[in-house]
Amino acid sequence: MSLEKRFRFSAFLFFLLLVSGIGFSQTASPQAELAEYIKQNYSKREVYITARDGVRLFTSIYEPKDKSKKYPILLNRTPYSVAPYGTENFKTSLGPNPLFAREGYIFVYQDVRGRNMSEGEFVNVRPDISNTKPDEIDESTDTYDTIDWLIKNVANNNGNVGIYGISYPGFYTSAGSIDSHPALKACSPQAPVSDWFHGDDMHHNGALFLAQNFWFFSSFGQFRPKPTAAGDYLRPWKGRQTQDGYDFFLRIGGLKEVADEYERALGVRIEFWDEMMRHPNYDDFWKQRNILPKLKNIRCATMTVGGWYDNEDLFGAIETYRHIERQNPGIFNVLVVGPWDHGGWSRNDGDWLGTAYFEQKTGDYYRRTIEIPFFNHFLKGEGDISQIREVNAYDTGSNRWVSFNSFDPDNRVDKELYLSANGKLTFEMPKTSGYSEYVSDPAKPVPYTQKITRNYPRDFMTEDQRFAATRPDVLVFESEPLTEDITVAGDITPSLFISSSGTDSDFIVKLIDVFPDDYRFPSGVQPPQTSAWSVFQPGGYQMLLRGEPMPARFRNSFEKPEPLVPNKPTELRFKMPGITHTFKTGHRIMVQIQSTWFPLVARNPQQFLPNYKLATAAEFRKATQRVYFGGKTASAIILPIQRK
Repeated sequence: MSLEKRFRFSAFLFFLLLVSGIGFSQTASPQAELAEYIKQNYSKREVYITARDGVRLFTSIYEPKDKSKKYPILLNRTPYSVAPYGTENFKTSLGPNPLFAREGYIFVYQDVRGRNMSEGEFVNVRPDISNTKPDEIDESTDTYDTIDWLIKNVANNNGNVGIYGISYPGFYTSAGSIDSHPALKACSPQAPVSDWFHGDDMHHNGALFLAQNFWFFSSFGQFRPKPTAAGDYLRPWKGRQTQDGYDFFLRIGGLKEVADEYERALGVRIEFWDEMMRHPNYDDFWKQRNILPKLKNIRCATMTVGGWYDNEDLFGAIETYRHIERQNPGIFNVLVVGPWDHGGWSRNDGDWLGTAYFEQKTGDYYRRTIEIPFFNHFLKGEGDISQIREVNAYDTGSNRWVSFNSFDPDNRVDKELYLSANGKLTFEMPKTSGYSEYVSDPAKPVPYTQKITRNYPRDFMTEDQRFAATRPDVLVFESEPLTEDITVAGDITPSLFISSSGTDSDFIVKLIDVFPDDYRFPSGVQPPQTSAWSVFQPGGYQMLLRGEPMPARFRNSFEKPEPLVPNKPTELRFKMPGITHTFKTGHRIMVQIQSTWFPLVARNPQQFLPNYKLATAAEFRKATQRVYFGGKTASAIILPIQRK
């Protein structure tokens, strides 16, 4: 072909591409294509739905333009805004994941009471009440009233409603299923807030999770004087702007001083934060906000979803499933837990989290094979749910999906993994007794990650723990290389004997999978390249599986804390949220024990105070901590191990 003919042919091709709208430079991304699809195929309107007490709840409704058939309704209730506002402004994705926009649903988004454009007073994790009077409200009644209005006022609906949400919206999802509206057929609380004292977001076993919540409430906790579509009422942060969270919280001081930092930096107190500071123990304030005992009279199919590496609400996912199962016999109730961070199942491929490699695109699998079929089946009467079992768990060691008949499988046995002399871990009772000790200094706390930011890096829960293992204030216990695979499925129970030279301390226990020194990623596989992991060496990788703090003051009761008797051995036994993980042959099991995990967990003053949340830095004390092994003070980590 001559040069002239080539030029003419190329020009002709360019013309065809140009007029067809698919020129190379104009190829739309999948996100842009989805956004355009939604604009072309949906209409949007905004309404106020009046609740039984007269308060109006702002609601956005996206309806298919095709009126040839009826559609189910998918509802999402959120404290985080239904933006964009205005009937000409459309969301760029609809439903629980991007696949839903093409599935044929009526999508409804609602600002919950007291947030953004909705009227009324906002109450954090509003307690569920008995609703004995006609105008008494909680989140279950607001959901009921919303569904009732939608069924009666949205054209072309098929009479079936589903509700879903992640994190705080997950709380509104499970709360909305209590005393279910007859039209509510499917419910999916995902990473749902359930109990802000024992395991979700704010506290783990009563220990305050500091960094993530301090920054969250710096904006979310500010008082909204009236309904608004903008954040124009928010006061800007005028405090230190450093991204170094370790230095930031270290300089502020104790929790009393942390609380005061809001006033210095914002010019206003954060009411809910101060309320938390007044309630250090599991009193009525926290009991009323624990939704788990209230999850009753649920009549819809329920699928709870969580991530093994969700630092915020893994506890909520597991316990929501358990309580619904126990308190609502006979309903379709299942659990899905994969190798994800907070909400990662909705947006990520799911084959990597930090330096942990899971071999499969677990997020895509969940969205296509589990989530779409669940809602289609129960809201449309179509969709194959044969892949959805009672408990659907990803084994993060063997890298495969497994299923169980409950979160505590029948085919398991609890086995003690004993702490022993010279930093050993063994399934046999140690022949000698003794202790290991370290000095915990709140002025030099153990960092929880190498990448400390003002909030928290979501992949820290799979992070290589070699950086912590070398510290003198971290005890390390390690098994010999395993001679066979060991699969752990269920909750982990540290059963320790400890003492302290102080009268109070936290004890953080971490369970770790130690990879062989010669381990390499499969050929051609490397973790996503970031500056933090560019020199990561997988050989000897100490992969964090679970970490959890336990304040010694709560060892006998979360309601009535007790001081330690200095230097007197005492038992400290508690549960850590479960795992499903196979420790492979040749790997080692490691346990690390420490007393600070900063600034993820607020520092314990290490002396007993009536309210540790009012402690200042001047009240912090060094303490010598001992962990005992063997004899009558045999410390162990109890693992639920699957039988062969």
